[in-house]
Amino acid sequence: MSTINVLIIDDEMDVCNFFRRLLKYKGYAVTTAVNEPEALHALSEKSFHVALVDLKLPDTDGLTLLSLIKSRQPDCEVIIMTGYSTIKTAVSAMQQGAYEYVEKPFEEISEIEDLIDRAIHYGSRRQQGNQSEEEWAEVADSVGFKVGNALAMRRTVSLAYKIAKKNINVLIQGKTGTGKEVMARFIHAASNRADQSFIAVNCGALPENLLDSELFGHEKGAFTGGHRTRRGIFELANHGTLLLDEIGDASPLIQVKLLRVLETGEFMRVGGETPIKTNVRVIAATNVDLEKAIEEKTFREDLYYRLNVVKVEIPALQDRREDISLLADFFVKQLNPKLSLATATLERLNSYNWPGNIRELANCMRRAIVLCNDDVIQPSHLGERLGCRGDDCDNAPLPEADLMPLEQNQSLEGFWEKYGNEEVLETMSAGELHQMWHSLRGLEKTLTTIMTRKNLLPPSHQGLKDSEKETIQEALEQHRWNITETAKSLGIARNTLHRKIKKYNLRFEES
Repeated sequence: MSTINVLIIDDEMDVCNFFRRLLKYKGYAVTTAVNEPEALHALSEKSFHVALVDLKLPDTDGLTLLSLIKSRQPDCEVIIMTGYSTIKTAVSAMQQGAYEYVEKPFEEISEIEDLIDRAIHYGSRRQQGNQSEEEWAEVADSVGFKVGNALAMRRTVSLAYKIAKKNINVLIQGKTGTGKEVMARFIHAASNRADQSFIAVNCGALPENLLDSELFGHEKGAFTGGHRTRRGIFELANHGTLLLDEIGDASPLIQVKLLRVLETGEFMRVGGETPIKTNVRVIAATNVDLEKAIEEKTFREDLYYRLNVVKVEIPALQDRREDISLLADFFVKQLNPKLSLATATLERLNSYNWPGNIRELANCMRRAIVLCNDDVIQPSHLGERLGCRGDDCDNAPLPEADLMPLEQNQSLEGFWEKYGNEEVLETMSAGELHQMWHSLRGLEKTLTTIMTRKNLLPPSHQGLKDSEKETIQEALEQHRWNITETAKSLGIARNTLHRKIKKYNLRFEES
């Protein structure tokens, strides 16, 4: 292999000499520059595989040098060197083509060496046109994240993957149904906290007093019904990742408490007097324009800047139309691998605007599977909104088939009496059973939202520990105790799953 050429651009000679010694030991040819003229001269003299560029220089800045390097040597991978106060600018550099950034002062020399080696390997693969497998592909697959081929989405995922290992907070912005929680699970799985807990909480699904207790826990006797001390999410997620979904719906009181945790790394349980330390990586997600909410005085500006260290914006499905067919087929194959999509069906799917984004597409495919009585999904199976039109509707199934099979005028009691019978369920097809399952899950979420709105605590409300145990048990049973598949569906590592199974004393039971 030819000699690896590395360019170091930093106005501190100590930094230049450090990299010269470090990389020469590995057999790399190192060139240093302390200002823009020296950098331009070096670029005119030699081709480089990697350039490490300081973000702040006396006569220029890292973004300007990044642009110059990429215009003169597009195949050179650029790593930005930055201090914590300039992380936002470093992330902006990554969005403009930098490979990654590294923080000063350097703490782990081995991590810097690994980063440079990865940049060299990535650049080599890119020059050879071998990019069929992105760096993040394996992690995405492990959490069931179908990224697609749209350039905007792949760039977003690449950015998310690169900042995943940084110990910084992330704000995920995207319209309803674009997959913000899936993105959060991907970031967690790609981070150094992957073998720790990932906990998601919807800030808009619980009243303020319940959310307060859910996040921070409470002491025994803190309020009526508080018969025992209970740990909150910030304790349970210690050393792991916490997703604050729908952060734009958090009340002013919750916002103040969240700000304190993010600033100090400490919180107090409801009714408590002793501060508790926590080390948790916070990912916030919202479909609300938080900058507009700040102007309207409904969201704290200081909290926004604490959460928005890095913003990951997920494009709407209508802005990545080349992925619609791919995602539709993915959802179909998940539920029924034997089915395929007719050309006319794909055309209909691609012509629709998808205001509900990926969630709407997934639900549409579940409906189509239930309605399809053949091996090919036709436009008539897509339902009333985008399926049959005009004469096409003559032989189409009724749109009510989209819902759970509740016959007209049938009472709710009659429905449960019928479908609560195992013998009836045994006669249903795989598609019908899948649709029933997803419908009931959706109904549970809707009921919780409505009851919360009416200040009614759902009677089945459980503690996080109980919910986690039940979720893991259900996933294990769904995947017939296949540890690899179960861990993949939960978005956690296999060793984490084994630890949870032991913790909750879960046992395989033959049905």
